[in-house]
Amino acid sequence: MTTYYTDREYGMPSPSVDMINERVWGGLYSLIQTRIGDGSFGHRFPEQCPDGNGPCGCDEESFQRVLAAEVPWVEWPLSVTKVPETPVILDLLEFCAKAVGEPIQGAYHSYFRHHHLSWNQADGLTRFVADVNVLFRRNALAFELSSIGEVRRVLPAPLADAIGRALFQTGDAETDRLLETARRKIVLPKREDRQDALEKLWDAFERVKTLEPGSNKRLQADALLNRVAAPGSAFRQALAHDAAELTEIGNRFRIRHFEVTQEALISTDQIDYLFTRMFAFIRLVLKGTARGG
Repeated sequence: MTTYYTDREYGMPSPSVDMINERVWGGLYSLIQTRIGDGSFGHRFPEQCPDGNGPCGCDEESFQRVLAAEVPWVEWPLSVTKVPETPVILDLLEFCAKAVGEPIQGAYHSYFRHHHLSWNQADGLTRFVADVNVLFRRNALAFELSSIGEVRRVLPAPLADAIGRALFQTGDAETDRLLETARRKIVLPKREDRQDALEKLWDAFERVKTLEPGSNKRLQADALLNRVAAPGSAFRQALAHDAAELTEIGNRFRIRHFEVTQEALISTDQIDYLFTRMFAFIRLVLKGTARGG
């Protein structure tokens, strides 16, 4: 992984930016244009030598035609000054990752003054992924290109740690399903998926309240918290206060219900904050009652 002095001395910037700006797009644009020029994308779109002696570069027209069909929102030719929408850029990067290979020069064709080429797909993908991820990390983008060329969202460290370690063994299949869906969707780049993750998490919270034996939801919820902290203790009181606040948040904001009186969440930062807060509460309750966590 490429690092710079400031990375080593001050640490990596927190991955918190969801929009690719003109500066980052300029870097990505150059990475793509360079690989068109050096023939890297010839791995999938080879330009054939006019003499029929094998591939000698990247067929840019074929690259563009297939790109237009697979990612129809991309305008070609790319413009360094006109930044596409972030989801479109991420699709473009995945398209490029599927096409890239490390060009290997073979025999030199003196008449056309070019080398015939072959490609190492693994090496080309590794280098492309590394170059893209340097730009993402250095600009605090909350994305990374995986080793197989798929874009993934980078979570805030506390949430990533909690999600990676959590186990769901509630004894209720529907609660486990809701929690697993929430964990899977919160990592996705699209805001709609993350909003859905938040909704599923709040649905799971309402079901968690009823996991203890009985038929009275309030008494079941009290019994649940009594297993997590000693009744009458300050921590037990804090848990009850948090549970009440989380319930009120679910009613006040547009999470589970969509009445006109409810306030919409206006940013992915708000979604991440509420998800982290609720997930921490549920995980504590599950661990405290031997249901995973």
